[in-house]
Amino acid sequence: MGKLEKELPARLNYHNLHHTVDVLQAAERIAVEESTPVDEKELLLTAALFHDTGFFKKRDGHEAESCNIAQYYLPSYGYTPAEIEQVCSMIMATRIPQSPLDKWGEILCDADLDYLGRDDFFMLSARLFNELKNEALVKDEEEWNREQADFMGAHQYFTASQVKLRQPLKERYIELIKSKITNQIFNENQ
Repeated sequence: MGKLEKELPARLNYHNLHHTVDVLQAAERIAVEESTPVDEKELLLTAALFHDTGFFKKRDGHEAESCNIAQYYLPSYGYTPAEIEQVCSMIMATRIPQSPLDKWGEILCDADLDYLGRDDFFMLSARLFNELKNEALVKDEEEWNREQADFMGAHQYFTASQVKLRQPLKERYIELIKSKITNQIFNENQ
């Protein structure tokens, strides 16, 4: 956690320590809601902590870099090669489009994008927009809204608890974003 706080680039308004803690807490909550075995939860929480450490080095392909970092550090904490492989499988599942191979990967994917159906969505979305704009990955709010509406429309939660808890509000946000796009188009044509 200290390494994340000190070494992640300051330009990361969204992919920072706050996001990692948020994903960690969401993963723990979802694991409980999904009645997963407590003795296996440690690997999930480890994957949550490491899932974005690759941002130390790069954005594109950060998941693979996160696995490299996990493979470097985890043996000194007593993790076996099989456990590290499972942690990396969960981390790699968070690559967009998400592709979990098991229940643990599903939980981590849902935790990573938990905010899409939460009350703090617009605040966190603004942080991500600023991060992407600072890195010239989006040019303006109009482009951001279009990308976000497409992304959220294609996104799916994997766990039953997240579908029930987050999907309804996420759908409402999609409609709000689409109405922003429609209003922008209408205002431009007047």
